[in-house]
Amino acid sequence: MIEKNKVFDPKGEDAISKRTIIKGHTTGLFQLNLTKYTWAKQMYQVMIGNFWVPEKVMGLKEDSIVFHKDLTPEEQKAYKGILSFLIFLDSIQTVNLPRISDYVTAPEVNLLLAIQTYQEAIHSQAYATMLETIVDSNERDEIYYFWKNDKVLLKRNEYIGQIYQDFLDNPTDENFFDTIVANYVLESIYFYNGFAFFDSLADQGKMLASERMIAYIRRDELTHVTLFVNMMLNMKEEFPKLYSEDKIYDLMKIAVEQEITWSKHILGDKIPGINGDTTEAYTHWLANERLALLGMKPLYPNATENPYKHLERYQTPDDDKSNFFETTVINYTQSTGLKGDWDEV
Repeated sequence: MIEKNKVFDPKGEDAISKRTIIKGHTTGLFQLNLTKYTWAKQMYQVMIGNFWVPEKVMGLKEDSIVFHKDLTPEEQKAYKGILSFLIFLDSIQTVNLPRISDYVTAPEVNLLLAIQTYQEAIHSQAYATMLETIVDSNERDEIYYFWKNDKVLLKRNEYIGQIYQDFLDNPTDENFFDTIVANYVLESIYFYNGFAFFDSLADQGKMLASERMIAYIRRDELTHVTLFVNMMLNMKEEFPKLYSEDKIYDLMKIAVEQEITWSKHILGDKIPGINGDTTEAYTHWLANERLALLGMKPLYPNATENPYKHLERYQTPDDDKSNFFETTVINYTQSTGLKGDWDEV
């Protein structure tokens, strides 16, 4: 049975020879000079280096003009619905991540989860900034609460929310692992057809500032994918009886089916560059990529290529040349020893 960390336990043991990703017995002190998980030290530098604030993204007023004058009714509906789903995802992550951290017993990983929580909150502020600048004030509540009148979106939100709630109400080992997998699926699958929609608009020369905002968010989310990959791989090594590839396959398959259903529903077939067929092909390909990061076989063997070739033109905001849709997430080397110095990054 997994147990929540005590705030302070004088009888705890912080030696890295006894440190585990979960189920450790620590004092509660953030002892970061000695670390077991070297990948966390590297990720800290990347995540801190990604600092940004939504208010510095320029051009949103121009997007407001484009939204009202140049977007088709189908594109406007998709913009609102997709933004609503992204708002929900970042909202629920901001609330749930500290609850996961309560059970993580490696301070270097707790640190990263704290940074991720901050970044998810920044994303919520980014969406608020977009809404404040781009859409009319009487449309904002419609977007925040789009799920109240859209049964497909409500079903999606309830599904992921219930997995998190089940663990909160009943913190068993199995429910904890389900929550970790659900977080991974959320970070690695749920966001990405929404991101592709914004990229497709930008490919037509529309909503370019919105695309820049999404590019910053996407860059953060990829570090979150990497964080959960490494957490899961360490759990597999240290607690193999808790780790279940069958559960990962099950939740991944459900996520893919939900993502395809939702994307077809909200996008329709009248938006250039993105439709039901491309959504299905892209989501199958992406799921295979995410499973490969965990060393798992593909769910969809025939999905070997990303259909969105135009996404290669969209880079990170700092002109990094890596294509975040077609390259794998950054590989952080797993720890091979039991000693490490945070200052040696």
